[in-house]
Amino acid sequence: MSNRLPDTVRRMRGMARYALLRLSGDDRTHYTRDYRRLVQSLIAQYPLDEAMSRAVGGLYAEMGQLQTQVLIDAGLADGDRLLDLGCGSGRLANTLKDRVAVEYLGLDIIPELLAYARTRAPPSYRFVLNTKLTLPVTDERFDMACAFSVFTHLQHEETFLYLSELARVIRPGGRLVFSFLEFRAPEHWLVFRNAVHAVSESRRVHLDMFIERSVIDLWCSQLGFEREQFVGPGDAGVGGSLGQSVAILRRT
Repeated sequence: MSNRLPDTVRRMRGMARYALLRLSGDDRTHYTRDYRRLVQSLIAQYPLDEAMSRAVGGLYAEMGQLQTQVLIDAGLADGDRLLDLGCGSGRLANTLKDRVAVEYLGLDIIPELLAYARTRAPPSYRFVLNTKLTLPVTDERFDMACAFSVFTHLQHEETFLYLSELARVIRPGGRLVFSFLEFRAPEHWLVFRNAVHAVSESRRVHLDMFIERSVIDLWCSQLGFEREQFVGPGDAGVGGSLGQSVAILRRT
């Protein structure tokens, strides 16, 4: 008697595996697939340090210093617990260690980036691979969380799921700092035009997503955040130098 499964059973099992992979953030999800392809391409083309810098947008040390200052301005202090969602190759961790004594956890979807980040940070900093839209930490664990250049590459539904998880893991009174793209900023309009051009030539490498301020305020009302400040490109303060807009939210 043949041990071969009926076609209908095999198809059902295949569909179940696919559903599980989608939920866990496997390469079939756009954000893991696109970013992994980009990182592997950069590693093949450039020396490791340059590849790791380009993988997070370049200006490794400079942007790390700016991000660190944004968090300090938002209230990060010695002894705080910080979650760095989308920590990449560690440019924030690399500069943060010299400015603030924190308990640090970095999460990212690319093993190569995490491996490099560990070489640029103190042994006490933790780096964890997490490809899911849930966060592998307990409730109200962190005083502050940040997500630089993360939601700019996710669909709104995915961003909302991450925000709901961040609302869970940040303590009441804690803060969330993240960067975003918005159409009102002339610098961001150029990003959109470049994306349109890339799509027209069938060479787009990843998603560039825009979030308007009114949408962020609506999400805050649904998730238990209170928006404290928006900082756009060119606005006063360090946040205006990041090239993206910055939202600072407080967990109510």
